[in-house]
Amino acid sequence: MRIVILSDDYLPESTRVHAKMLHELGVEFYKLGHQVVVVTPGMPDQSCLLCVEHIEGVEVWFFRAGKIRGCGYLKRAINETLISFRAIRAIRNGGKDTGFDLCINYSPTIFFCGLARYFKSKGAFVYLVLRDFFPQWIIDEGIIKEKSLAAMFFRFFERKNYLVSDRIALQSPANEVVFSSICNIETRKLTVLYNWTDPERVTDFGYGKQVIESFLLDGKIIFFYGGNIGHAQDMENIMRLARRMRSFPRAHFLLVGQGDEYQLVQDRCQAWTLDNVTLLPSVSQEQYISILTQVDVGLFSLSCNHRAHNFPGKLLGYMVEGLPIIGSVNPGNDVIDLINDSGAGLVSINGDDDCFYSNAIAILSDSEKREEMGIKSRQLMIDVFAVSTAVGKILEDVSMGRFL
Repeated sequence: MRIVILSDDYLPESTRVHAKMLHELGVEFYKLGHQVVVVTPGMPDQSCLLCVEHIEGVEVWFFRAGKIRGCGYLKRAINETLISFRAIRAIRNGGKDTGFDLCINYSPTIFFCGLARYFKSKGAFVYLVLRDFFPQWIIDEGIIKEKSLAAMFFRFFERKNYLVSDRIALQSPANEVVFSSICNIETRKLTVLYNWTDPERVTDFGYGKQVIESFLLDGKIIFFYGGNIGHAQDMENIMRLARRMRSFPRAHFLLVGQGDEYQLVQDRCQAWTLDNVTLLPSVSQEQYISILTQVDVGLFSLSCNHRAHNFPGKLLGYMVEGLPIIGSVNPGNDVIDLINDSGAGLVSINGDDDCFYSNAIAILSDSEKREEMGIKSRQLMIDVFAVSTAVGKILEDVSMGRFL
């Protein structure tokens, strides 16, 4: 098949988890003999309308687009609204106006609906990989109001995104109920596709060791958080845990990433004199993975206000390296049972600070428990979250979806 993947971010420049996930997906399809193209915005200073690169067998079309990160909400909304128009213009201008058999549209963003419709008009089956309910999560967080003009604007494109899709892949079974409660869309389109990763471990430890040595963390039990540092993650939740853990000298929190709560983390570190927290900005994918080889516990958090049940992509990296997992999430999220029942870690409900704290102490104080959970974490990834499993599921869904 000719397969096109739509993503708002991609390698080699991106440090975001989904960029790595989609590249691994493309490579796996390529290994099976499929022709794979990724369509994605280029860097903000890209001069040509369409630049083509090849990365591990995947052909990448970088189209010229406005800045969609680090530029303020209004400018980002305008540039994202234009993303499909700019992509189609660049594709036509670059002489790449050809059809595909399968279009995999990764959301967020919700604004690739126009580009997905364009490929559908040329015969593509549109498979939406839906990871966040946007704008629902920013409504839940109080960033915009339910009945506001902004909400109605985003809802319009959200619905177009769902309507153009032949299959909609949610990231957990619990999200089927949430989806049905907020969207009047045919439920027969729905399927469940877990996040995925390449299970192969890396052997480049250099950068990670440099970080450990530079911040004098050798001998510490390092609780590592990597990825988006934003409202959806409720970083205050992690900072409260770090404050309670100050009485344990061996425990240290290493946070790496960017986002709209980066300043909040800095402010809490200063106000609460948290010498057990090290905060670093985003690093490259290679550097990030190297850090994972040197830490002890994978840490994550989700806001208690979420209605959707996310499985954070950062957990995949933790599981590849066999890290025990500790987390705090919104009520009803089935990631709680998935991690706890598998023995891969300890996950509690956000707001129950005592449970979050006691789980952290349990992992900190028992090296055998950490090792056992780490082994089960790695096994969970192999059993459920391998990229080969995701590719098989997509191909099965596409085959079945053609008869819906």
